Amino acid sequence: MKATDVLVRCLENEGVEYIFGVMGKETLDLVDSLSRSKKIQFVNTRHEQGAAFMADVYARLSHKAGVCTSTLGPGATNLLTGIASATLDFSPVVALIGQAGFERQHKESHQYLDLVKIFEPAAKWSIQIKDSLTLAEIVHKACRTAKMEKPGAVIVELPENLAAQEISDDAITIIPAPTLMTVDEEIIAAVDQINNSQRPFIIVGNGVVRAKAVTEVNAFIDCLQAPVTHSMKAKGILPKDNPFNYFTFGFSEKDEVLPGIEKADLLIVIGYDFVERLPKEWNKKKVPVIHVNAISAEPDEYYPLKSELVGDVKRVMQAMIDLKIVPKPWEPSGNLREKIKQSYHIDGGGKSSLSITSILQAIEKRTCENTIVLSDVGSHKISIAKTYQPKKPNKVIISNGLASMGIAIPGAIGAMLACSADPVICITGDGGALMNFAEIETAVRLGLAFVIIVLNDSKLKLEEQMMTQKLGNDYGTAFGNPDFVQLAESFGIRGERPASINEFEDILDKALTKNEFTLIEIKLVNE
Repeated sequence: MKATDVLVRCLENEGVEYIFGVMGKETLDLVDSLSRSKKIQFVNTRHEQGAAFMADVYARLSHKAGVCTSTLGPGATNLLTGIASATLDFSPVVALIGQAGFERQHKESHQYLDLVKIFEPAAKWSIQIKDSLTLAEIVHKACRTAKMEKPGAVIVELPENLAAQEISDDAITIIPAPTLMTVDEEIIAAVDQINNSQRPFIIVGNGVVRAKAVTEVNAFIDCLQAPVTHSMKAKGILPKDNPFNYFTFGFSEKDEVLPGIEKADLLIVIGYDFVERLPKEWNKKKVPVIHVNAISAEPDEYYPLKSELVGDVKRVMQAMIDLKIVPKPWEPSGNLREKIKQSYHIDGGGKSSLSITSILQAIEKRTCENTIVLSDVGSHKISIAKTYQPKKPNKVIISNGLASMGIAIPGAIGAMLACSADPVICITGDGGALMNFAEIETAVRLGLAFVIIVLNDSKLKLEEQMMTQKLGNDYGTAFGNPDFVQLAESFGIRGERPASINEFEDILDKALTKNEFTLIEIKLVNE
């Protein structure tokens, strides 16, 4: 078999279902091999960045490796933003990149760049296949490395001269990755520390979702009965009406929940990723920490470790529950939970005008528990992270590690392919929308249907707010826009521009009920 046939067989063996990308001369053999696969569908996208975003979101929702591909040179560099985003959001992505043959890599050559070096800072592992006989081993290691904690992107570069070589079919037998478990004595010591505390406070991150430990974490919270806050990527882990839920944090140094954290005498930090917000921004009082995560902590003066429980979060939490945990019910002073709810416009309190708050409240009321909401990056991301309350975990997808504009529309395609039965709504600003708008054609070609909400204010609103606050002007933040409704219709999908919140609700109901691919342009009013 030729090398790319073996490569595809190896990917099939790893459970890969889709490969997203744009082909080129150096990947023609790979795409030819994919054309004969009965298990993997090649999704030819309109831009490599869109391909990487699709693979990222697909991976987050499916808990499988998302795979993307490009040719060398500009095709590869177009992948870079999406690859970096996947790595910083801990999403298991494997990128297969074509490269010039060995015979011209030692000299100045058309479109040749040292891609392994370029991608090294943005990936968990970056490797060039130098011997086609190592292909099966490298593909297996790439998929395994991408999925192991903490997940991230892996780059596999295949030189053109190796792609068509004849080699034996030697796929690696798949063995589940090992799970780590901290020792019993450490767990007992940590539970003793919790039982001896007076005001423990729980902080939950997206590592709980990755470990599939939501049930165990909720059982632990029920036992301890202490206040809980979570990162924006961990939304939905705790039900909205849970009395211990103090909602989302990680926006600024003035987060509404911080007074509660500062009153604690112990922080129990479970599956939290520092990339969301460094401890010095939420633990200024240097409250002692019990660290529960799949990997070791990075302690500093603002993350003073009292105990460190490293291992499979699901198993660690169950072991803690099995010990006797003394309930520690306490409430931060000042009716803090209700203040947060009012500030975040949870359970109403928004305006009746067509604003981001009223839109989010309408979506929450009118969608089912499996609805997936994707947020692009912009001022609306903060509103989504605060106001919108999903009914289940891993149903709000937010780019937060790299905070990449342009992820929402291609991400919605990845979401639909990972969870075909679930309604998908992507919310994007007018800045992010046009970065990968062409991927609507990809979605139409695939027969997908979801809702795109474009928030149109003809500016980079978040940058306007920051620049005005810092410098007193908003120079460079404004731009012009096309008619998004007509643009949507030119792609063959429905375009709507509601004039009121009631009209928006009717359009949303129709799109979801009829499963109709719809773009809704919102002319925003100021909150």
